[in-house]
Amino acid sequence: MIFGYARVSTREQKLAMQVDALKNYGCEKIITEKISGANSERPLLDNLLNHTVQSGDVLVIWKLDRLGRNLKNLITIVNALVATDVGLVSLNDPVDTTTPHGKLIFNIFGSLAEFERDIIRARTQAGLQAARARGKLGGRPKGLSKGAISKAYAAETLYKENKLSIAEICKQLNIARATLYSYLRYRDVKISPYNKNSGQNSANAVSK
Repeated sequence: MIFGYARVSTREQKLAMQVDALKNYGCEKIITEKISGANSERPLLDNLLNHTVQSGDVLVIWKLDRLGRNLKNLITIVNALVATDVGLVSLNDPVDTTTPHGKLIFNIFGSLAEFERDIIRARTQAGLQAARARGKLGGRPKGLSKGAISKAYAAETLYKENKLSIAEICKQLNIARATLYSYLRYRDVKISPYNKNSGQNSANAVSK
């Protein structure tokens, strides 16, 4: 059976375009949901994935961002579908796991996501190691614990690299945003007004 899933994030957004496209593809049953993609609970999608689709079925979506909260979540969902022999077709992405080529494309996405996570982990560890080394050379600045000194140096390194958003730096270092700004001020790092207001590094560039 061919199932369709359509989702919009707000009441103002319309489902009609997605639903029409799913019908044109040939979906026999379409599930619609109005809920933010960032929401960890999407009951209709969860029910569809866990209790409705069966081996040999195909799930069709408008775009990949309609299905997963983020890349990691998306890969988890698709791997679960593949493991149960349920195909996935995204109408506006080069993904169709019912074909060998489509499976290859998605596997490449998964490999790139893992590569990006490895790069972020490596950069964080390098920043912490450099921070510890610099901390030993310069001694402990007054007013911060030894652990906080290391994180302050790491925060400075990651911020100046301009590769991660403010939220991502906080997540990597396991600190609050206010703490991050305190560390940066302590290190005499000039904080961009744009970064401070938006919580994003201005470039937010893709890691090389």
